[in-house]
Amino acid sequence: MTSFFTTSRQAAWLVRSSLTRFLPAIALLTFSSAAFALDITLPPETAAYRPSTLPGYQLARQNCMTCHSAHYPETQPPGLPHSFWEAEAKKMKATYGAQFSDADIPAIADYLTATYGAGADETKK
Repeated sequence: MTSFFTTSRQAAWLVRSSLTRFLPAIALLTFSSAAFALDITLPPETAAYRPSTLPGYQLARQNCMTCHSAHYPETQPPGLPHSFWEAEAKKMKATYGAQFSDADIPAIADYLTATYGAGADETKK
């Protein structure tokens, strides 16, 4: 029994001395990280949706830029049909929780089709 007691005592001493030695350093690293937080200022958004008299233009400006840049429609392949843009608007609402009503989806899709999709080629002529 003497050897077990000695080993336990030595183990306890080792744990206590390790904690005593390293705890201040761990605490310092943990609590000082807030002092080194970076303050980052992002540049203002420069992208804008292409202006239009269609009602979907204002809806896109009010709702779509909440989550992503106006560059998003421009990154899609040109000439996409109305069904694509309507499906995208529905996906943004159902999957990503976009905060616009279902009644706004056709107007948004009309604007995106006319401005960035299949209708864009016709308006450039």
